[in-house]
Amino acid sequence: MPRDLTDPAQGPHAMQLLLDRILSALDVPEVRLIRENPEVAVEDNYDNLGYTPDAVTRDARYTRYTTPGRMLRSHTSAMIPPALRVLGTEEWDDVVLACVGMVYRRDTVDRVHSGTPHQLDLWRISRERADLDELIDTVVTAALPGMRYRTTPATHPYTTAGRQIDVLVDGEWLEVGECGLAASHVLRRAWLPSSAHGLAMGLGLDRLLMLHKGVPDIRLLSATDPRVASQMLDLTPYRPVSKHPPVLRDISVAVGAEQDLETVGDTVRSVLGELVEAVHVVSETPVSELPPAAVARLGAVEGQKNLLLRLVLRHPTRTLTDAEANAARDAVYAAVHEGSLSVSACAPSRG
Repeated sequence: MPRDLTDPAQGPHAMQLLLDRILSALDVPEVRLIRENPEVAVEDNYDNLGYTPDAVTRDARYTRYTTPGRMLRSHTSAMIPPALRVLGTEEWDDVVLACVGMVYRRDTVDRVHSGTPHQLDLWRISRERADLDELIDTVVTAALPGMRYRTTPATHPYTTAGRQIDVLVDGEWLEVGECGLAASHVLRRAWLPSSAHGLAMGLGLDRLLMLHKGVPDIRLLSATDPRVASQMLDLTPYRPVSKHPPVLRDISVAVGAEQDLETVGDTVRSVLGELVEAVHVVSETPVSELPPAAVARLGAVEGQKNLLLRLVLRHPTRTLTDAEANAARDAVYAAVHEGSLSVSACAPSRG
């Protein structure tokens, strides 16, 4: 299992310093830092936060179920319902529940996405209504001083008046979090009194740290190369290690119609780990629209589709050889392709 960069028990990391900076900026009487086992009850990850029974995120394609009724949390918000239930048994006036840790999801593969990102949930529960704009400004300013940010309307099962938080990076807006008023149904399910009010915020710590230090690739946050790892112990700007050229490899595969870039990306990431920088879908064609020769070459069947995938391979700290790139391509093909394993199904290599 990957190392949780937010946990001091697993070794020091700049992400812990960033977390401390955010929590220290909160002007509230009490902040409770909460860490829990990543295996949680499905009802706390979904039901108690207001997800509908038919929410697509519950599908096994996107959720890592472990046993009936249990799963690896897909967001740190899964720690909120138990924390609220504890709060309901105690005396309090104004408290921030800060739930932090690694989460597990199936996601696209690129320089800002990970299958095991780190998140921070901040839920301020108080007797009096608190100001959401104030919380947003406090947190973003602490994490990314001097950076321009905006909020846009967004919908979440566990908030009302929800918003998305974006920061301006090289002329483009990048999402770093979401927030809103804590939905009353979440508070009431935890048996909190009707006088309780809440603000809810969820943050992507990987992206915040990347932006704070100027790290260009999410894989560098957990790199073991001493030239990189030594820079992940403080919040000073990142000094680039020599840039290694990307290697491109295209593969043509037959997959089930239900497969998408998130599920395919999850498989690619599990096979290649840090060797893959990005995966792109160049084309997507239902088998029913392919020429007979292409169907035969793929060993495809009705109901499948043909994906032409472009793998962007780049080790974060060294140059890949052609042999390594070809072996990586072949490993992905074997793992993703659901037709017959014909070597001819691989598209021409691109260097």
